Amino acid sequence: MPEHRLPKRDRPWVMRTYAGHSDARRSNELYRRNLEKGQTGLSIAFDLPTQTGYDPDHVLARGEVGKVGVSVAHKGDMHQLLDGIPLDEMNTSMTINATAAWLLGLYVTVAEENGVDRAQLTGTTQNDIIKEYLSRGTYAFPPEPSMRLIADMVAFTVNEVPSWNPTNICSYHLQEAGATPVQEIAYALSTGIAVLDEVKARGQVAEEDFPRVFGRISFFVNAGIRLIEEIAKLRAMARLWDEIGRERYGVTDEKMLRFRYGVQVNSLGLTEAQPENNIQRIVLEALAVTLSRDARARAIQLPAWNEAMGLPRPWDQQWSLRIQQVLANETDLLEYPDVFEGSVVMDGLVDELTEGARGEMAVVEEHGGAVAAVPYMKARLVESHRERVARIESGEQKVIGQNSFTESEDSPLTAGADGGILTPDPEVERERVEALERWKAERDADAVRAALEELGRVAADESANVMPATIAAAQAGATTGEWSHVLREAFGAYRAPTGVEGAAPPGDREELTAIRQRVDEVSERIGHRVKILVGKPGLDGHSNGSEQIALRARDAGMEVIYQGIRLTPEEIAESALQEDVDVVGLSILSGSHLELVPEVVRRLHDEGVDVPVVVGGIIPASDAERLREAGVAGVYTPKDFDINRIMAEIAALVERRAVAGATA
Repeated sequence: MPEHRLPKRDRPWVMRTYAGHSDARRSNELYRRNLEKGQTGLSIAFDLPTQTGYDPDHVLARGEVGKVGVSVAHKGDMHQLLDGIPLDEMNTSMTINATAAWLLGLYVTVAEENGVDRAQLTGTTQNDIIKEYLSRGTYAFPPEPSMRLIADMVAFTVNEVPSWNPTNICSYHLQEAGATPVQEIAYALSTGIAVLDEVKARGQVAEEDFPRVFGRISFFVNAGIRLIEEIAKLRAMARLWDEIGRERYGVTDEKMLRFRYGVQVNSLGLTEAQPENNIQRIVLEALAVTLSRDARARAIQLPAWNEAMGLPRPWDQQWSLRIQQVLANETDLLEYPDVFEGSVVMDGLVDELTEGARGEMAVVEEHGGAVAAVPYMKARLVESHRERVARIESGEQKVIGQNSFTESEDSPLTAGADGGILTPDPEVERERVEALERWKAERDADAVRAALEELGRVAADESANVMPATIAAAQAGATTGEWSHVLREAFGAYRAPTGVEGAAPPGDREELTAIRQRVDEVSERIGHRVKILVGKPGLDGHSNGSEQIALRARDAGMEVIYQGIRLTPEEIAESALQEDVDVVGLSILSGSHLELVPEVVRRLHDEGVDVPVVVGGIIPASDAERLREAGVAGVYTPKDFDINRIMAEIAALVERRAVAGATA
């Protein structure tokens, strides 16, 4: 066999679609259909209450139940979610972080109650809490106890569920938050080091078993549109991970040293404008994680073409699955050794990224490691994202259909009555609350009480592993909210840094001159500096957009009140009253805008706060009209990428209110 060919065609990667919505029954039907279409693994999307540890009847869950994933409140839901799916054969990925220990506990419980031994289970829990503080926002507990939960899961699975990846270090959301390739590599690998150091420090894994711990750490990465750079990034990560294993942890087993990663390609670069362009973006990004054999993904899930517009339909997800199947089965990319071996360009770029990442990892280490360096890393990501947004605004970075080649025919893909997206049944939340009440009424309350008391005792004992008590609570019938409440009581509350205050001033102030002048004029007219409250109601943790609005408002000369994520409508209205703001800006990307925004407007009215309200998020045109009817002064969606224009319109709203007040 010649050296330029493989003796045997490589096996394809695990093919998944990230899916789940509404309730367990509807999601199970979706999973079964996807598996029938040739999907080879499950990737479960959970709704925000499940991700953050709240039951469907909690005040913070209002409007969020079943929106961005499936609602799972107890083992009954998990049984229904996985009904008819052979767990001894299935490779299941669960995108869950703060409550990962609980969801793994439910998964193990359901498997064993269906006669499947836990040792047979294969899959992954994302379980990366550092990136939640940096980018995604679905954290539940403070950093130190959260790291303990991760380490306990690692120690538990290495012997009890040996083929399970207990943590999937996630650089995906770092890129979504603006990370450069160097930052994505450095912050992800620094997080991996923090997890491994915590496992060592807890002493629950024997020294001779530690290479197996290293070998079970997997990664979940992002692949953007810069094809060559993304391939180099992945090769650099593989090189550095091998280096970390050998030099820091003394791992010598080549199999344990492999850089194992799954991927969802970039969603940040998908556009609401001319959404059909997203298909070619997705294909190119899929090539970035499959072309290089030495750094090929182990599992791939591709976003749908309409992710920037809302929840994909089953047909949209099928299209993305078919892209994978064509790549794996019709092309010849699995037939050759690494096609970049010996490439001067690739070797040079890998060296460049490797050295840059080493330098940034050293800075993180100087800050005390990934946990202590969260404020530093968050501020750097906010700055990098600001630079990316500025490049798009100026046209330096072209986004076809958005800031370049914008003339377009109407898309037949969005011409249907549904507008090209799936809208969950609005009755789901009521149904889920009623189902929760029935579950609690029918379970053994004494058994649940005893299991939760034991969980609380274990949580208070820092030397104990929480997983056995977690599984016992799942078996007894405890709920997601009850499990999380016990741990919140033991671990305390936490609010992550926003990165806005720590971000440096913009490098190029000339582009801000006009908007700063406009804000100064309005401020002089109203007799004080324009003050804006930027708020995120509900459980949506995607704060990248709100952070950029808050940062640009600050840079434009406004006084900014931004308290971060996870606020109730009552808290936002109270803050607007106490801070005496001139305008309220709300950001929601979870689809709960029709429930939460009108509630904020009503609360402001009840408090006597007569200020304009503007909203940004993934909001269909029909919903935007309903929000305006509810009293919203402005609605912005992903196609509104010019933030200076948004700032000017906000200043104009404040001025019009002042004029109207003066003439009233």
